[in-house]
Amino acid sequence: MSVDSNERQRHLPAGRKAQLAAYVAETGQVTVGELAERFGVSIDTVRRDLDQLAAEGSLVRTYGGAVSLSTVSRTDRAVDQRLSVQEQEKEKIAALAAALVQDGSTIMINGGTTTLALARNLGQHRDLTVATNNLLVPGALPPTAVRDIYIFGGAVRALTLATVGPVSFRANTGADLDISCDLALIGVGAVSADAGYTTSNLAEAAMMQEMISRAARVAILADASKFGRRLFAQVSELAAADYLITDSAPPPDLREALEANGVELLIPTAAATAPASKRQPA
Repeated sequence: MSVDSNERQRHLPAGRKAQLAAYVAETGQVTVGELAERFGVSIDTVRRDLDQLAAEGSLVRTYGGAVSLSTVSRTDRAVDQRLSVQEQEKEKIAALAAALVQDGSTIMINGGTTTLALARNLGQHRDLTVATNNLLVPGALPPTAVRDIYIFGGAVRALTLATVGPVSFRANTGADLDISCDLALIGVGAVSADAGYTTSNLAEAAMMQEMISRAARVAILADASKFGRRLFAQVSELAAADYLITDSAPPPDLREALEANGVELLIPTAAATAPASKRQPA
């Protein structure tokens, strides 16, 4: 009796891995459990296969699964597309981030849809000074919450509706003013134990670095889909942040690295009140 060649290959490691890689490429994003069921092997076997395929450069390993290389290359999707992705997760993160903001404080907010959700969640705040490169933030901020709003100048990235340029403002004399903030709220594209916080665009990474350098406290905003990944440009190492605000617990290696670097993890189930900062304003 003849056996279908595809069925036969599924039970051979090399053939299974080839089919697995092809399936990830076609699907875009998969979970370990989904792959184990589809290929009729154990979860541990799938994890080993994914680790090897990631090492070979065939896909990108994520917490709980993998994504295709083409999916990673589309990280910089347009804002209107990203607004509908991970909506509930972003709202949870936004609520936690808003709890860190103190009335009368000065905050910096970078581009992105997670930080846009944060801006909408500041309705209970008062007398805030907000500086941002996110062109959508001024319209999203509740008018009662804001004392002053500033937009950093520079070129506008149409894809993200954010400016890229220096984090600075000039006096009438032309000299750069020395600016700082109480809290920088920074959305990033990926978080990993080794690479820290990364994003896909060099110019945006440079702006995010500068916002972090000018802040007394730093909160990184990232949903769980961004764990265990590394994008093109590093924003900073893990230790540069005071908080990582996310929607669910990160994998053990990342959680241990955050703890070792003094980063406080804020997730919905563990955040009853806003914690105190580990840094003091200058």
